[in-house]
Amino acid sequence: MSLLQTQGLTKTFAGLTAVEDVALRVAPGEVHALIGPNGAGKSTLVGMIAGRIEATRGQVVFDGRDVTALPAHKRIRMGLAYTFQITAIYARLSLADNIALALGSPDRGAARAALDRVGLTECEDQLAGDLSYGHQRLLEIAMGVAQSPRLLILDEPTQGLAESEIANFNRLIRELAGDTTILLIEHNMNVVMELAERITVLDMGRVLATGLPAEIQSDARVQAAYLGVSDAEA
Repeated sequence: MSLLQTQGLTKTFAGLTAVEDVALRVAPGEVHALIGPNGAGKSTLVGMIAGRIEATRGQVVFDGRDVTALPAHKRIRMGLAYTFQITAIYARLSLADNIALALGSPDRGAARAALDRVGLTECEDQLAGDLSYGHQRLLEIAMGVAQSPRLLILDEPTQGLAESEIANFNRLIRELAGDTTILLIEHNMNVVMELAERITVLDMGRVLATGLPAEIQSDARVQAAYLGVSDAEA
């Protein structure tokens, strides 16, 4: 059984195909990583899954329901949260107010709890725009976590984070795993291998391989296309 499933998902921009015929299955409670070279189509794919990019063709099924034609805000109400590759925070508002907007509620207790999960409790009254880039990324993750989503899509969440912050991020994902299904788009292979139960590799807009971390690491096609290892070296 899959919480999220795509079939034949394709996106063409002005005659150029960014994502082609992608079939993806993510099981309930799973941490599923999506990796691939820059320009592989990862962000376009998750944009279609989240409803922020209209698919040229294909299907997105969430919890057994075809949501392909639903706008992003309706998918959010169904429990699908998406954090962006580029931070999408409200710079002139406090951290607590950012969380409140994500929740649609002024509940300071809930905001504080979400900030505590990413290690930002002491900054709750600080303006979000005054945070370092890494802390802005953590705030955006907190905004997603605060919604208690059924599926949380994280697009390059560790970009700009210090090593200690990455360690805290890994801890958070391990805490969420099982209760929250997570689709993780990530370049940091140490993070991917530590957290992911299954990995899908995208290359030139198409699925190159899907499997367990050990299977992906040993796949010659993945090594050549993404991990930078030639057949001779493998």
